[in-house]
Amino acid sequence: MKDVYLFTDGACSGNPGPGGWGAILQCEGKTRELSGGEEMTTNNRMELTAVIEGLKVLRFPCSVKVISDSKYVCDAINQRWLPAWIKRGWKKADNKPVLNIDLWEELLKLLDVHTVTFQWIKGHAGHPENERCDQMAVAQYQNKKL
Repeated sequence: MKDVYLFTDGACSGNPGPGGWGAILQCEGKTRELSGGEEMTTNNRMELTAVIEGLKVLRFPCSVKVISDSKYVCDAINQRWLPAWIKRGWKKADNKPVLNIDLWEELLKLLDVHTVTFQWIKGHAGHPENERCDQMAVAQYQNKKL
């Protein structure tokens, strides 16, 4: 299994509003950048989309380390919120519905294919790949503004 680093970020102008995401994959000395956006979305949807799109381009099962500044994404995995939400029928601890179920379900399918760990990093703190992902995400949402 190849080791892959996946750096991700999402951004939104307004929440909801035009949004973008950026992802950088690094494997065996090679780097690939991906980005995209939506006209009307939320920051959390873009954070999740960045991870999903990064994992989707992998052609075979890999060992992936996702590095993200999204507490929403990282904590859902690392704090085991996701399995608890599923057990409660997609309800949070306060019995409110979980948002972005469609994306969480898509991510779950990808987590079955790859061995994935999540590491949270502080955003906008000079981390080169995180800064680059943010630049790509912002460029995408600026292109989506009407």
